[in-house]
Amino acid sequence: MSTHDVLYVITGPTASGKTSKAVALAKAIDAEIISADSRQIYRGMDLGTGKDLADYDGVPYHLIDICDAGYKYNLYEYLRDYREAYADIRSRGKNVILCGGTGLYVESVLKGIELPQVPQNPELRERLKDKTLDELTAILSQMKTLHNSTDVDNCKRAIRAIEIQTYYQQNPHLEVATKPHPIDNALVIGVDIDVENRRRRITERLQARIDQGMIDEVKRLIDSGISPDDLIYYGLEYKFVTQHVIGETSREEMFRLLEIAIHQFAKRQMTWFRGMERRGFHIEWLPWNMSDAQFVQEVLKLSESMQK
Repeated sequence: MSTHDVLYVITGPTASGKTSKAVALAKAIDAEIISADSRQIYRGMDLGTGKDLADYDGVPYHLIDICDAGYKYNLYEYLRDYREAYADIRSRGKNVILCGGTGLYVESVLKGIELPQVPQNPELRERLKDKTLDELTAILSQMKTLHNSTDVDNCKRAIRAIEIQTYYQQNPHLEVATKPHPIDNALVIGVDIDVENRRRRITERLQARIDQGMIDEVKRLIDSGISPDDLIYYGLEYKFVTQHVIGETSREEMFRLLEIAIHQFAKRQMTWFRGMERRGFHIEWLPWNMSDAQFVQEVLKLSESMQK
């Protein structure tokens, strides 16, 4: 196995500094980066999703800015687009780095899952439209084990998740098609940051993004014709900033609630990664404050030992 046969995965919680580490590694091994971030795919949603595109410093990236804001991108589409980007990069003889903190995307790639496209079910949506989030969560929990809390983050997401599970139940032959075929050439690196520093960096980054114009970004999105409900659907920054923009909360309350929500989100991310380890995925955890050069050196050592 050569370095070109290895899929390098850089993951970890928000504010751990994954992107800069992935960029340093990409420069060292002639790689391109595929994003594993479920919100950075949307155009115009820049500050709220923390794209920091300047950090890529010329390294080619994929699956960022590929959809208009307001669109409801899903896991099926992500896996399809990931496979296309991977094949494109490899066809040019480059290494591939998957970088991001959306655990569902990372784990689904590592499992080698292929999903069928699930059509909308208008009748089902009509029946579910007046149910509360708790009622929808109860329905979904009877259909599957709820590993992914984002499925029940709001009513729209929960209804879509029920729609997907209903489709699978109505088409049992799809179970064979969606059976995981785990890939065996992945080196998964987790960027490990302690809770105290993670919390500090989240708060500092949130303040910086507000200072840079995150509220104005949300106003521009609404002015462009995207409904507040569609922005709230994306959660976190877009949920709380939109609620402030439409007058539901003060600026101070927005900051306080959003800060709490991001801390909770980072905690859920770590819960997901620990769950991945229990489900058989080995993650090599490296310190967040390791220098980029040290990080690259350590990853290359791990890659070499993996190939022996």
